[in-house]
Amino acid sequence: MSYPSRPTTWRVSLSGRVAGRLGRMSWVDVVVAAAVLVGLYLMLRVGKGATVSFDPAHVARVDTDPAKLPYYAARSLLRMFAALAASVAFTLVYAYAAARSRRLERVLIPALDILQSVPVLGFLSVAVTGFISLFPGSLLGLECASIFAIFTSQAWNMTFGFYHSLITLPRELDEVSRSFRFTRWMRFWKVELPSGAIGLVWNGMMSFGGGWFFLVASEAISVSHHKYALPGVGSFAGTAIADGDLGKVGWAVATMAVMVIGVNFVFWRPLTAWAERFKNEQSEAADVQRSLVLDFVRRSSWPRLLGRLARPVGEALGRAGRVFGTDDQPLTVNRTRRRTGDLAFALVAGGLVLWGVLDLLGYLNAHTGLGVFGEPLLLGLATLARVVVLVAFATVVWVPIGVRIGFSPKLARIAQPVVQLLASFPANFLFPLATWFFLRTGLSINIGGMLLMALGAQWYILFNTIAGASAIPSDLREAMDDLGVRGWQRWRRLIIPGIFPAYVTGGITASGGAWNASIVSEVVTFGGTTLTATGLGAYISRATSTGDYPHLIAGIAVMACYVVGLNRLLWRRLYRLAETRYSL
Repeated sequence: MSYPSRPTTWRVSLSGRVAGRLGRMSWVDVVVAAAVLVGLYLMLRVGKGATVSFDPAHVARVDTDPAKLPYYAARSLLRMFAALAASVAFTLVYAYAAARSRRLERVLIPALDILQSVPVLGFLSVAVTGFISLFPGSLLGLECASIFAIFTSQAWNMTFGFYHSLITLPRELDEVSRSFRFTRWMRFWKVELPSGAIGLVWNGMMSFGGGWFFLVASEAISVSHHKYALPGVGSFAGTAIADGDLGKVGWAVATMAVMVIGVNFVFWRPLTAWAERFKNEQSEAADVQRSLVLDFVRRSSWPRLLGRLARPVGEALGRAGRVFGTDDQPLTVNRTRRRTGDLAFALVAGGLVLWGVLDLLGYLNAHTGLGVFGEPLLLGLATLARVVVLVAFATVVWVPIGVRIGFSPKLARIAQPVVQLLASFPANFLFPLATWFFLRTGLSINIGGMLLMALGAQWYILFNTIAGASAIPSDLREAMDDLGVRGWQRWRRLIIPGIFPAYVTGGITASGGAWNASIVSEVVTFGGTTLTATGLGAYISRATSTGDYPHLIAGIAVMACYVVGLNRLLWRRLYRLAETRYSL
């Protein structure tokens, strides 16, 4: 007679407990399950529209009937969340590789600077052709190009934030991981990811807002004299703006506001409240963020049930993670071997970069000559001035406000949807009002364009400041209260050191976001009126719409040089200062 093994007995008992839990389902469980099933059904129903046949030579005009807006909103939301999922996956892999490999860091972080500086329209020029060729005859190719464009407006901010949380991991957490000889998988899952969770959530919220900002450019695509449009709120607004129909622009604005507030209530507010559990503090704060949706879900038995079902998967991943080794690396290294490896890596990486640069210069020299860089270099100075003024203004205005919101969960509950709505509002939707205002007042687009750039860039500083202030342990703030430290002394001793790493992340992404926003802010069009500013953004926008690839490549290359140079001279030095002096 054979007896069942212990794992089989465990599985049987687990199945019994699961069956017992299902038998005791409450009305809360039924509501949560129904909501999930309805969401999945709507996602599948809306997603079917992405696989219809498509002829690039005959693209149908977007119907601007306001009755279509609910369906368009669903299509836009599906693209936004698909891009967000891709951005999270990219962030975890890319940031971890850069933080854990000294050699890869020397390549990946400068590459991230360059990727951040490439405007959305620059990616679209390549993505549209590539994805349409990948999915011939199907709208899925254009959908993938749109999702990729939204991804490029979301991923860089999240990656910078998570990378910085990895390199500034609190010392006691690092010592715990090494002392207990965690596997590298356990260190990542149990230590590093929770430590960066608050910043990752807030940066994800900001990146989601950045996706809204470029929604018009991502859904109503104009490349090489070809116009492509996808059903969505962005393309609806773009068509209404081109027609000069203020009423339909108003419908698009109202729909956008409902979408932003709804996503904040159902998704981001519960996520920020849940992330409070990862604060690195000795005592629990008296007042914490709350969410009606999160509280309702916690009353359900589904989270506990899914946790039990997922436990074997987690244990299997933990055992599989042993192949990556344990976190007990020696402090001493073989310097001769390191120098040899560094030299080999530098030769390979440098050779590839040099080959790419020489190939690019050869292409430009054959078509336009190397003098093509002269005009964008001069125009870049005008855009650089706008970026510097914008970042300085956003720092002075939004850092105190972000600290106030981050320190007050009650205020955060009120301010979060408002800030999310402001950060998510596409500048394109304001073009009719901006055009009218500039013409009526005589304000030059060279100055007014900076206001439109601020709509897409200043929020990075605000959101990162809120995240940094929220992550400051409550016991440190209470100690300052007990000691009577107020005013500038409190800022110098607690607030500035506490938020400085997060602010640097916000500053570097705000700077890159401002360069990106210049593409849509230096050229304002409404109906038959077009206002064009003097700047690199307008130069790239013009080259994109006309399909002038040599000038487009030159403009993007110059913008990348400006962004990387600014990052190297200023933001990277501040990064090192935050890493060595202002990490908890």
